[in-house]
Amino acid sequence: MNRDFQIRFTAILLALVTAAAATLAWINFQKESEFQIPYDGVWWIERNGNLTADRVEADGPADKAGIRNGDILLAVNQHEVNSTAALIHQLYRTGAWSKATYSLQRASVPLDSVVILVPVERSLNQWLRLIALIYLGIGVYVLLRRWTAPGSTHFYIFCLVSFVFYAFKYTGKFNQFDWTIYWGNVVAWLLQPALFLHFVLTFPEEHGFIRKNRWVLPLIYMPGALLFGVHVFAFRFLKASERLRWNLDRLQMGYLALFFVAAAGVLWYSYRRASTPILRQQLKWVTRGTILAITPFTLFYVIPYLSGALPTTAMKVSALSLGLLPLTFGYAIFRYRLMDVDLIFKRGMVYTLAAAAIAGAYFAVVAGVADLVHTRLPSSGPAGLIIAIVVTALLFDPLRKWIQERVDQFFYRTRYDYRKTLIEFGRELSAETDLDKMLSSVVDRLSRTLLVDRMAIFMSTGEISNRFLLAKSFGMTQTSGMDLAFLGSPRPEMEAGGHLFFDNTHMVPREAPAAQETIAKLDLNYYVPCRAQQRTIAFLGLGKTVDGDFLSSEDIELSETLAGYIGIAIQNARLYASLEQKVAEYERLKDFNENIVESINVGVMAVDLADRIESWNSQMEVMYALPRWQALTRPLSEVFPAAFVEEFYRVRQNPGIHNLYKFRLSTPTGESRILNVAIAPLVTKKFNVIGRLIIMDDITERMELESQLSQADKLSSIGLLAAGVAHEVNTPLAVISSYAQMLAKQLQGDPQKGALLEKITRQTFRASEIVNNLLNFSRTSGTEFSEVDVNKVIADTLALLEHQFKTTKIQVQDELAGHLPLISGNAGRLQQVFLNLFLNARDAMPSGGTLRVATSNGEGVSVVVSDTGSGIAQEHIQRIYDPFFTTKAAPREGQETRGTGLGLSVTYGIIQEHAGKIRVESRPGSGTTFYVDFPMSRKAVNV
Repeated sequence: MNRDFQIRFTAILLALVTAAAATLAWINFQKESEFQIPYDGVWWIERNGNLTADRVEADGPADKAGIRNGDILLAVNQHEVNSTAALIHQLYRTGAWSKATYSLQRASVPLDSVVILVPVERSLNQWLRLIALIYLGIGVYVLLRRWTAPGSTHFYIFCLVSFVFYAFKYTGKFNQFDWTIYWGNVVAWLLQPALFLHFVLTFPEEHGFIRKNRWVLPLIYMPGALLFGVHVFAFRFLKASERLRWNLDRLQMGYLALFFVAAAGVLWYSYRRASTPILRQQLKWVTRGTILAITPFTLFYVIPYLSGALPTTAMKVSALSLGLLPLTFGYAIFRYRLMDVDLIFKRGMVYTLAAAAIAGAYFAVVAGVADLVHTRLPSSGPAGLIIAIVVTALLFDPLRKWIQERVDQFFYRTRYDYRKTLIEFGRELSAETDLDKMLSSVVDRLSRTLLVDRMAIFMSTGEISNRFLLAKSFGMTQTSGMDLAFLGSPRPEMEAGGHLFFDNTHMVPREAPAAQETIAKLDLNYYVPCRAQQRTIAFLGLGKTVDGDFLSSEDIELSETLAGYIGIAIQNARLYASLEQKVAEYERLKDFNENIVESINVGVMAVDLADRIESWNSQMEVMYALPRWQALTRPLSEVFPAAFVEEFYRVRQNPGIHNLYKFRLSTPTGESRILNVAIAPLVTKKFNVIGRLIIMDDITERMELESQLSQADKLSSIGLLAAGVAHEVNTPLAVISSYAQMLAKQLQGDPQKGALLEKITRQTFRASEIVNNLLNFSRTSGTEFSEVDVNKVIADTLALLEHQFKTTKIQVQDELAGHLPLISGNAGRLQQVFLNLFLNARDAMPSGGTLRVATSNGEGVSVVVSDTGSGIAQEHIQRIYDPFFTTKAAPREGQETRGTGLGLSVTYGIIQEHAGKIRVESRPGSGTTFYVDFPMSRKAVNV
């Protein structure tokens, strides 16, 4: 029988079987939805002529009715039952959602139990039917798309049998239709594993062991046939029982798992021994998919079931993994077998005319036979006409096939055999994007196909198309130090679409001397251009055959045809490499630009036209105290305070760049930052606005430094003025004080005048003290510095004021850190700093309180002086270091005079002299805290 006839007969048969299976599956689905099987939740086993409850489902109907393991069932609804068949009969008579009275015997004690029967849970069947549809759909798709692909018919039969296995579910009525469904499921169950193992032994290539031992393939189906015989024998000659059914199912399940595991082992072996990249890639998907499908089913269903466990919901769900089998095999067949290249070698119009002639004769014969039948046998009717057409088509098709093969061989001659090699070669060539691997594949395949002794591929340098380099070679000893300029020279035969041919590579008088030397060294007779887009991008160099003969005209024509596809493949590989390079360059530039944005010390963010944040650099994270992942894609109004959002909405309505100077922004942590904000439109290369770019420059520290610099300049100017005033005032004060004291001695007997003179003397002393403070304020140069222990200076200062603190009921908490590093400074000047701070704290707590003094070591030495006094008003914070500014407008209780306003000014100047910093935090009624920082080491500076 002709093979093509077999293929068509098989196709018709498969179509009929498929239609029948689909119809039966649909009817079975409808019947199952119409009929409910009653279930009592007990696995009853025939034992000693009675039914014994072997296992009771937890929280099932029987469990709720009080039935326990080991109970013996005597009757249901007063009908005696002693077999599984009798029990099922009574359950069906009762029906689902009905009450059934079970007469039981428990430890020789009779009892009755009312069981409310429920329908059997069959929701998993719908999922199995979905898997069945996947099998059938993929099988039909692969068969229609790749009817002639190796293994496609076998794969479809496997999918069809799997469809029957998963879709056929007997309802339990066991009428004629139900028995058909039951035995169809059994046959599919036993046939599926054998078909699968048979398939993997022949896919994608038949194993060598199978080629040598053809008897192995029929042997694969013997276990299934034996199991089918056992099944039939048990049903015909053995008493039906639940334990018999369970043992048969376990036997078939073990057979199924064993064959699946064996098939997975065969695939793994084939994958490890694959000789070609395309075969290895194909088997990789199949092998991994098979293992992934079989492993859950075997571990979580088969092994527990064979061990005696009844199927649970989890076990049934694990069977769904078998649906991966058709997916992986279908992908492998479809993906790696749809790249045939044989049609590209057809001879165009000549072959078309020949095919048209064959087709014309074919349809003429069919039409003639149809007309003859219709004329001679008019009584046959339309059915006879159709039968005649079908029979004639089937008989004529082998002849058509034979003529077509003869035409192919006539036009292709020796190249007819090359096509089979070129199909696999074209598959690998079109799938490879790595230029070096692709060239190696070309050299290897052509050298074996054409049987040449040497060959090479010369590629253009890319930038200059008339310069070529040797890229890959075979059978050549010298591959470097050669001048290939002759390949780029214009030639008439090349312009006409031909190739270069040198019958004697050692005698080429028309070539230049350098070219003659190169051609002789290469010893290649043919140079076939590989063109793409009207440009020669490579040359295919070929030598003679291994027998020393020149290539035939068919070989050259074949090489020229291949050269065109090689040129396209080389161009594609270059484009792919260029694309990869551009992508890498783009990624590098992108990373570089992102690094620039991340490295600048200003906050940069971008928002789209909907005001959602699209970019947020690291400086924004630091400045605004909000991580990037929390800011991105969120609207601006959710991230920033209303004041900033209002300003942003105000300026964004107008074109151009807008600036917000010294804008005070509150962060999520409660801090307040002073910013210079620039808001500019974010545009593309075509100047289309796609959002807004917001740049935030944090000038908080700069403002503080400017404030400190202004304070220092102010103090410096006032210091110079104070020095001159102090010298001028001291002289008259000394005269007034002297004369007042002299008058006081002369008027000792006059108390009234003596009291007045005493007041004059005290006021002159007070004026002198102010002058001395002015002198101290102005003396900020020439101080000698040495290593100073800050803890010791603080301790000495506290000792001086110990008596005053006791009398004013002030408790001192000293938290001086141990091993505090030394600083460079003047102990006397520093003592004056702490004395002023301690006295100010004392004055702020007239009724007593707590003075806390703490030191710590970080980047430098830090001192914290904190009191629990009345605090400083916020409007006075910025002026406390100004000379003559004081909040002690009148003497407080226990003080004889008000403040001079020079204490903190002098303190500020001394701290500046020591290259330190001082800042204050205070709220009215909550006390005041001064923070003083000194560097650990410094050179002496003169201010």
